Amino acid sequence: MSGQRLKGKRALVTAAGQGIGRASALAMADEGAQVFATDIDMDALSTIREANHENIEIFELDARSDDSVAAGVERARPDVLFNCAGFVHHGTILDATDGDWDFAFDLNVRSMLRTIKAALPGMLDRGVGSIINMSSACSSVMGAPNRFIYGTTKAAVIGLTKSVALDFIDKGIRCNAICPGTVESPSWLDRVDALGKQLGSREEALAQFVARQPMGRVASAEEIAALVVYLASDESAFTTGHPHIIDGGWSGQ
Repeated sequence: MSGQRLKGKRALVTAAGQGIGRASALAMADEGAQVFATDIDMDALSTIREANHENIEIFELDARSDDSVAAGVERARPDVLFNCAGFVHHGTILDATDGDWDFAFDLNVRSMLRTIKAALPGMLDRGVGSIINMSSACSSVMGAPNRFIYGTTKAAVIGLTKSVALDFIDKGIRCNAICPGTVESPSWLDRVDALGKQLGSREEALAQFVARQPMGRVASAEEIAALVVYLASDESAFTTGHPHIIDGGWSGQ
């Protein structure tokens, strides 16, 4: 079902080529937003054209590049910023390399510093803005096995979110985080395949992921996108500075 909940809003989405980013770009467009869907992978991003949305514009944006982010924000002039870019490293602290640590913090956290710093001046000039950051239930909310680097970066995202929300709470700017559990996406299926090789069975790997969710299933990207639309819309005008947990009861056990 589509409507006009985001009519008149301009939304910039990072990592919109697949998964939650793609689903959220489409969902916001369905609700009337002018969406600027970006990714570093233009082959994946170009599939959005198949949806035939006149109000989605796509272009390449590297969330790890100051210049690329600055140019993208100048082009989009967003009222809504959805920071979806990220990467999941596998392993404990004993497996963590300096290179993996630096890459994860650059993509999972510093990318948000780049986009928010670039987008905030325009939002402040207009007196309105909704910033939505992708965190995870695996963060300061709870731990997960073999997710040391990932969980640490996603905890940092929650701290970043709360700080931005508080600093600009009286300027018309809202900042929230989304904390999903396991979500079906191409990157998740890659992790299932990788675990399946370790266990000797893809079916066993899939069962392990599903077993973490008390509902007995993983989420669809569209279910997370529905929360993105809510946080982008004026329906959430009294909501800021919070990690919104959408994990099928995983963290509530």
